[in-house]
Amino acid sequence: MANIKSAEKRNRTNESSRNRNRSTRTRMRTAIRELRAAVEAGDKETAQSLLPTTLELVDTTAQKKIIHANAAARTKSRLTRSVAALGN
Repeated sequence: MANIKSAEKRNRTNESSRNRNRSTRTRMRTAIRELRAAVEAGDKETAQSLLPTTLELVDTTAQKKIIHANAAARTKSRLTRSVAALGN
């Protein structure tokens, strides 16, 4: 446990940041999971409607430095390719 006042404040700040980051990451992962489920089910319309919002959440999470920019790009690429493959 911190004894110094600034360290106590830093702990409080870290905790609130952790909760905020966790919430954002969870929203992103849930959106990805729903999109992948639609792709697995072969539901083209649902997948195409979910894609823009999912990509936006991935971008937002990367901009907030919650996930790495390259991980975001990789995820977006894979999701876009999987949705595009439904068109065939």
